[in-house]
Amino acid sequence: MKGKVLAINTGSTSTKVGYYVDGNAVLVRNLELSAQEVLRFDSVLEQGDLRRGIVMDFLREAGVGLGDIDIVMARGGLFAPAVTGVYSVNADMREVLLSGRDGIHPCNLSAVIADDIATEVTAFRRERGIGGPACMAYVADPPMADEMLPECHIGGLPDFPRRAFFHALNSRAVVRRYLREHGHTSNDVTAIVAHMGGGITVTLHRNGKVIDTNNGLGGDGPFTPERAGSCPAFPLIEMCFRSGLSEREVKHRVLGRGGAVAFFGTNDLRELERRAAADPKVDTWLDAFGLNVAKYIASLATTVDGKVDVILLTGGIAKDSRIVSDIRRRTAFIAPVEAYPGENELDSLAENGYLILAGEAKIHRYDKNRLLEDEETVKVIRS
Repeated sequence: MKGKVLAINTGSTSTKVGYYVDGNAVLVRNLELSAQEVLRFDSVLEQGDLRRGIVMDFLREAGVGLGDIDIVMARGGLFAPAVTGVYSVNADMREVLLSGRDGIHPCNLSAVIADDIATEVTAFRRERGIGGPACMAYVADPPMADEMLPECHIGGLPDFPRRAFFHALNSRAVVRRYLREHGHTSNDVTAIVAHMGGGITVTLHRNGKVIDTNNGLGGDGPFTPERAGSCPAFPLIEMCFRSGLSEREVKHRVLGRGGAVAFFGTNDLRELERRAAADPKVDTWLDAFGLNVAKYIASLATTVDGKVDVILLTGGIAKDSRIVSDIRRRTAFIAPVEAYPGENELDSLAENGYLILAGEAKIHRYDKNRLLEDEETVKVIRS
């Protein structure tokens, strides 16, 4: 692999940066914002200039100049319609991400910062007469990529269709890694991938397409260390009308203060593991946690009539041997279970960057109003 790739992944208070030379990670840093810096802004989308400046300062201090970057890769933000794969950052994407049309999330900033830096790199090269193509910014596997089968979109009410919102970048990277390690020369497997962290998404991959998943940010799927997951309708309705909480407060209750936070005041499973030996309630909750993820894995197997080749567990929680063992015990009857702990999103972005540099990646052009894809794909995607 030849070339110099800059990868950017913006989180709630962190901006993760990776700089790769010829396939090797030379610099990896998590650039954290303080609580005081975050409170200066009414919306995370207003932090673009600050975060871009932090990235540029880091690169200068590390001795990485504008002439040392060939391509900039970014975590995909909230934009639709989209499918999995690689997209060049364009005006439509910037508009949707900065307006929050399809949702507001810190990851919206990644593509914008990457595009700004790529523009600076190109200007620098032109000013100094450095030849070669313009530096471009790309995103890979955006979280709202929708390749779900039509029947998987149907919910209990027309107003509530099932939508995709999942850890597309890491889940697809884990499948590629599995394929490499098991000698596959093409993406010919049916795999269920459970990404387990602060949010949990379980995805069904068939021949490179993600044909079923849950909305990990929209209250669909297993409960997590800090999210309530799918909730019974009547109690949720009663909370909305009788608790006196605002819409924002209710969403925060189920998205940030649910799961283990609601039960025990912490989202740290390592702490819960330590407490479990002396507290039966914690021990039972951990059993329930593994069970809920396993139930969702099993439910996705029905989409393909149980014909699953492998189940892959990933994310930070895949480092927890108790949880992994529990899920494996409950789901091994479906397919072999393998664990790939961690997220490795920067590495995944870099991997896609090198595919682009090598001319081996299909580049999608984003259109904010319609899906630009082949006819066969359009038939099975609802935007």
